[in-house]
Amino acid sequence: MLLKLNSVRHFQFVDDRLAFRDKRSGVVWRGKCFHAHRAAVLREFCDHPRMDIGQSNPKRRQQRDYRPYLSIHEQLRYRYVLSLEGKDVATNLKWILASNSLCLMPPPRFETWFMEGTLEPYVHYVPLAEDCSDMEAQMAYYDAHPAEAEAIVRRANAHVAQFRDPRQELLLGLLVMHKYLVLSGQLDPEASRVASPAWNSWACRPVSAFRSRS
Repeated sequence: MLLKLNSVRHFQFVDDRLAFRDKRSGVVWRGKCFHAHRAAVLREFCDHPRMDIGQSNPKRRQQRDYRPYLSIHEQLRYRYVLSLEGKDVATNLKWILASNSLCLMPPPRFETWFMEGTLEPYVHYVPLAEDCSDMEAQMAYYDAHPAEAEAIVRRANAHVAQFRDPRQELLLGLLVMHKYLVLSGQLDPEASRVASPAWNSWACRPVSAFRSRS
């Protein structure tokens, strides 16, 4: 994803005041389930006594894996929130990493404005097998080692902090658009220079200069 599109859906952050150790020990997930890999995980874990996992599509209430809708803040009462990609990125990944809950997920396959490729296992999130078969073991480990979980949460929060400055996000979007138009031959780089020294100073810097590995 070249630009920060559909930010209302994908860049929803939270201010989570409930500390990791004060949350309920369990894993939660809610969402639509139109893909085989999600359906397989739900079939395996929807009845697990320590996992509140289910699809919340009201049209599929009759299915065994149906669970009622939970708001983001209701989900954040749990220590662990599962993030599962669908047809592309997982919508919940951003607010999980902004919270005090620990993100459990298979390593992400898609790269967007959120720089998922810079997220490191055991640094920003806890990695799971593709079928999430190790989810219970990971939950048990971090229940026994809460300080390690809290360290991962802090680094996840630091990654999210890069995206919470509206002015910087706007400027970065303009820089990306400018670079794309220049490299695709749609804009003359010299003719596109403006009178403002400040803009030219920003436009000459690589986009990576504004982001850091957390």
